[in-house]
Amino acid sequence: MKSLFPFFLLVFIFSEASMAQQAGAVLTTTPTYKEVIDQYEQLDKSSDIAELKTMGPTNSGFPLHVFIISGKKCFTKADADKNQLPVILINNGIHPGEPDGIDASLQLAKDILAAPQNYTEILQKVVICIIPVYNIDGALNRGCCSRANQNGPEEYGFRGNAKNLDLNRDFMKLDSKNAESFVSIFQEWKPHLFIDTHVSDGADYQYTMTYVVSQKNKMNAKLANYQDNVLLPFIQEKMTNKKMEMTPYVETMGETPETGITAFLETARFSTGYAALFDCMGIITETHMLKPYNDRVVATYWLLFSTLGKMAKDAKQIFDLKNEAIKETASMKNLSSGWKLDTTKYSEINFKGYEAGHKPSEVSGLQRLYYDKTKPYTKTIKNYTEYKSTIEIALPSFYIIPQAWERTIDNLKLNGVPVSYLKRDTTIEVESTYIEKYETVKSPYESHYLHFDTKIRHEKQTIKFSKGDVIVKMNTPMNRFVAEALEPQAQDSYFNWNYFDGTLQQKEWFSDYVFEDIAAGLLKEHPELRTQLEEAKKQDATLNENANAQLIWVYRHSRYYEKTHNRLPVFRGIQ
Repeated sequence: MKSLFPFFLLVFIFSEASMAQQAGAVLTTTPTYKEVIDQYEQLDKSSDIAELKTMGPTNSGFPLHVFIISGKKCFTKADADKNQLPVILINNGIHPGEPDGIDASLQLAKDILAAPQNYTEILQKVVICIIPVYNIDGALNRGCCSRANQNGPEEYGFRGNAKNLDLNRDFMKLDSKNAESFVSIFQEWKPHLFIDTHVSDGADYQYTMTYVVSQKNKMNAKLANYQDNVLLPFIQEKMTNKKMEMTPYVETMGETPETGITAFLETARFSTGYAALFDCMGIITETHMLKPYNDRVVATYWLLFSTLGKMAKDAKQIFDLKNEAIKETASMKNLSSGWKLDTTKYSEINFKGYEAGHKPSEVSGLQRLYYDKTKPYTKTIKNYTEYKSTIEIALPSFYIIPQAWERTIDNLKLNGVPVSYLKRDTTIEVESTYIEKYETVKSPYESHYLHFDTKIRHEKQTIKFSKGDVIVKMNTPMNRFVAEALEPQAQDSYFNWNYFDGTLQQKEWFSDYVFEDIAAGLLKEHPELRTQLEEAKKQDATLNENANAQLIWVYRHSRYYEKTHNRLPVFRGIQ
């Protein structure tokens, strides 16, 4: 079998107590996409407890793969559930310039399958699913230099996919074929734990491995408690025992870590944020960019191995916890959203960093930041991990979506959301949602002009729906995902990702000299409308001084103004 590590020898003694990396040459390169898949194909052929499945397409033209390892030969979700086995899904190469996980996962798979007798508990208690390379497009775009800050390997892939999309921003909007195929894998396997492997940017410090876990405040409380207070401490202890102590991902409050670090808020556009919508715990591995490539791969390997070990030990508990969480999600009545960091709450952690300072730049002559590696330190710093919701959204009993909005419907179905269809034309009293205000980014972001800070109002209306329009009932394990997608105030809602921008343009208008007489008549016939206009003028001085604006005000409060303007084509069932 072809070696994964050219110029490098890893020999492992197969017991958790003594497994250790032996001396060898330094790992300097990472295999190509073809080499990775070739080696997984060889593993598939050589083992009856592993299977490489070809899944859906990617924008590169190559299919996505998932490699399954199961001592009980549970190669379907149904078999895993029958045996009450938790599923761990490991995703690699979402950013192919950060290939540590590609190499570590392949080596881990090789080691397990080479001596399965030494991994009995893992093989019998969990199902391991590995996506060898997610961003195949970026992996094929191989070069030496796009990661200017990174210490190896010599060649690697590119962050963007074939459409120049960052796939770790695409899990909700689904602009790429990669994301569509990933969603199919995720919904087929419904994992209990999702791991996404990365390399960090940012500050300098002593750790090789940092991590992100799914933000606890927006998770199911039982899963969050297990993730933060059981699983994570176990991994930290194991990594420390291997002399690979790790720390939370270093997102600094100020310029350097001494100012405090904040937990990363991975909303639904991100991989673990997406996973959390389906009551799946999430871990992001973030090795440090400046550490040698060899060390980063080994640290990723050990974190994956430690996590698998704990998932196996607690398999029944984890399986039951997810089932409990799913039931709670199916009965949820409110969606918490508008998450903001709570700076009044923090813990204190020991942090191993380097002294930072400023000196004149040789480029600009101005002051620049630098870290002095001759001055390592251990200091107590603040760790801010609490987020608070600023918006509470009461959920309807169902949503109705007109069939014209097929992209919305198709994406809901792709994510496993059960839908039904109206069998005949029907008039229903519903709650309509109007977009009152929103902000939009000034420059394109991931091929979109993303909306944010969206404000809405609801209005009861009797709407005529057509045969074939779609009903989404809110009594399933998909409740959280559906609400995050369809409620426009959610940060990564379909509205904010421009799914419904057609509703924001007014289609009919008026000629001012004609409507002047109509408006005058309306104000005479409806004195209450005149009163409302005068009140509006008192509250808005610019309205008082602008004749055309007053005409528009009357128009928008008349029967001539189209009711569909700014109305979301997602209607809420009245409780």
